[in-house]
Amino acid sequence: MQLNNNRLDTRVSLSRLGLAVAVLAVIGPSLTDRPASARATTEETRAVEAPTVVEVETVPLTSSLFDAARWAEVEVGGVDPGVLSLALRATSAAVERGDAKNPATLTVIDFSRPSTVERMWVYDLATRELLFKELVSHGRGSGRTDATIFSNVPESHQSSLGLYRTAETYIGKHGYSLRLDGLERGVNDRARERAIVMHGAEYVNGAVANAQGYLGRSLGCPAVRPEVTRELIETVKDGGLLFAYYPDPAWLAASAYLN
Repeated sequence: MQLNNNRLDTRVSLSRLGLAVAVLAVIGPSLTDRPASARATTEETRAVEAPTVVEVETVPLTSSLFDAARWAEVEVGGVDPGVLSLALRATSAAVERGDAKNPATLTVIDFSRPSTVERMWVYDLATRELLFKELVSHGRGSGRTDATIFSNVPESHQSSLGLYRTAETYIGKHGYSLRLDGLERGVNDRARERAIVMHGAEYVNGAVANAQGYLGRSLGCPAVRPEVTRELIETVKDGGLLFAYYPDPAWLAASAYLN
């Protein structure tokens, strides 16, 4: 896929028969079969996971939008199949519970990858189109090149994990910015209080990251390149979902959106 004006324009295409077994294994039971579970309370994570590659498919917006079968065998830009599966599971649960109403986009951030590589993907949920693949910062309190510690605590300057709903835009000290509402109690639900928002930042710069070995860091916000900020925010604002991942066993086991 080619990037054109900071947007991946090539639409995903339906492939031949077959499901990705790895995707089915991670997603597990269908939306209707999944039980509810306790909400997460973890404040930190430390773990390691090696990313792999998967592909996904194009279907109309239907009640089965987030089924594993609907996302099998379509190119998704190199995202880890397990991470995408978890993001889809969380999205399904949020829609089922009414915490998200017809979300147009799903943004996936994989904090298990170093900051020097593109680790944020934005998908159109109706078309399965990959819209953006971008660098994204993590909080300076979460680590240097790699984010390994996460928090929901104000002034921690750490990133938070879990599922967010995108909200309104505003003009702030970083210019055009997007407020985020954390949906996971004890994990990211203080995002608004902490002013965790999506914004552009000059320190999100691939050349600098390659030169110094790490991307510039935020105070916990998912900051992106200034060149793509407005278009990206305009695409995902007002009710889209954002899923921030790291292989933290406690969060994965307790998240109300993953179990």
